[in-house]
Amino acid sequence: MTELLIVSVAALLVIAGSAVVGPRVGIASPLVLVGIGVLASLMPIFAAVRIEPEWILEGVLPPLLYSSAVSMPAMNFRREFGAISGLSVLLVVASALALGVFFMVVIPDVGFAWGVALGAIISPTDAVATSIIKQTSVSKRVVAMLDGESLLNDATALVLLRTAIVATAASFAFWGAVGTFVYSVLVAVAIGWVIGRLNLMVRKRVTDSTVNTVISFTVPFVASVPAELLGASGLVAAVVAGLITGIRAPRDLSPRNRLSDSQNWRTIELVLEGAVFLTMGLQIRTIVTNVQNDHGGVGTAVLIAAGALLLTIAVRAAFVAPLLRLLAANVRRGEQLQPRLEGMQEKMSTAEGKQQLLERANTKRRKVSEHDLDRLARRVTKGLANIEYFLREPLGWREGTAVVWAGMRGAVTVAAAQTLPEDTPQRSVLVLIAFAVALLSLVVQGGTIGPLLRLLPPDADQDTSREQLQAEQTRIVELMRTTAQSIQEPEQADDEPTQQSFQEARAHRLAVIDAQRSALLDARDNGTFDADVLANALANLDASEIAIELRGTLIS
Repeated sequence: MTELLIVSVAALLVIAGSAVVGPRVGIASPLVLVGIGVLASLMPIFAAVRIEPEWILEGVLPPLLYSSAVSMPAMNFRREFGAISGLSVLLVVASALALGVFFMVVIPDVGFAWGVALGAIISPTDAVATSIIKQTSVSKRVVAMLDGESLLNDATALVLLRTAIVATAASFAFWGAVGTFVYSVLVAVAIGWVIGRLNLMVRKRVTDSTVNTVISFTVPFVASVPAELLGASGLVAAVVAGLITGIRAPRDLSPRNRLSDSQNWRTIELVLEGAVFLTMGLQIRTIVTNVQNDHGGVGTAVLIAAGALLLTIAVRAAFVAPLLRLLAANVRRGEQLQPRLEGMQEKMSTAEGKQQLLERANTKRRKVSEHDLDRLARRVTKGLANIEYFLREPLGWREGTAVVWAGMRGAVTVAAAQTLPEDTPQRSVLVLIAFAVALLSLVVQGGTIGPLLRLLPPDADQDTSREQLQAEQTRIVELMRTTAQSIQEPEQADDEPTQQSFQEARAHRLAVIDAQRSALLDARDNGTFDADVLANALANLDASEIAIELRGTLIS
């Protein structure tokens, strides 16, 4: 017990130290932790370390994915959903099949089905590993695409893994596999949506920030466990619950509760992410020893892993190149449509224009109401905001390189490999190959992505981008000022300020903040402003509200 306590405390200190030292020496902290784990695995105390894969897949990943989903800008996720869907489903399937053929050829006694199983293990990018990209200078669209991909592709990979294992004992049914995948996703989405809404309904009635945060720690498991019991994807359920929470929390939860959530979840993320990379390094000795005992050497397995990594990068590049061309074509179509949408928006901004549109619509189609016109106006506003966003954040060859090179493997690959059945042909070799692919991916891709992006010039004009962001900040300030003016101020008394006058002024200021927050959230839902600029404005409102409430508590 004492040894376990010492090791746990040492691990926390190592995780904290790597988070501080890594960026200072120019090495991503995950790489530092993997290196420390590998060195520690040589010590006798860690000679036979084996982490149960279920602890990673069911205990660590749900809260990490939930937390990432909560903090992810929902509008950016929606805008990039087409690309995210392709990367998280089609690319995973294509990579698994290509790797299945490769493993079938280069590994004796491993058929196509087992090759696809190992390919499914290696195919998904890792949410924890891709956190490295956020420390580099890369487009927000790239971050949104990589974040969304890593949130959803685990479900595809794990369903494909189960299907491949079943296919080794029975005949493969294509439509059966498709049905299993659709069922897994739809049930998980439904459960995640229900848990996300119930989470907010309960927590908005809990005023104690500490209790509120404790409840939030249970949400990813409350979503993932029922989904797994029903044969669906617990990870997708946790992600959907996180997205619902992230979208609705600013409207339903108090600033104090959300601030407490944010601070505590950042701590949880740091510890869990650090533990994942540390345990990856710690398991290397056990995995290598198993291969040496069973097959006498590890050199061939490492060479196969290097070949598999090159193949995944090649398949990814072959998929991303046409994807970017398709996205660019969509942007061009949107740019051509922009003047027409702007004309419609201008007409709908006046009562006279609305009336003309209603009369014109009702001559062709009956029962068009003002409510229908308002819905159309919101869609036009969203469409114009999307077009402006895509034009402001173009995806050129630099961004395409980032999407390809940042697709790193990590904890999911290592954990999923260890779930292979014990009777798997050459199981220890397959596990080592998966581990080596993840390690090589982190070291080679994770260690070079920063310098690579610094060498490549950005496609967008940085000065123009800064001017656009400054213009958005000015528009946000104007929106907040206009909203504040719409709230009637209390009458000022001529005599000395009293407790009543102070309370009235405090209530007015809180009403102004509430109205401003509502206006900003409406703008967020329409995609009117940049997500980061909007997040900063909302954070400033939260800080102001907390300060006013604290001051009121002290005075009373």
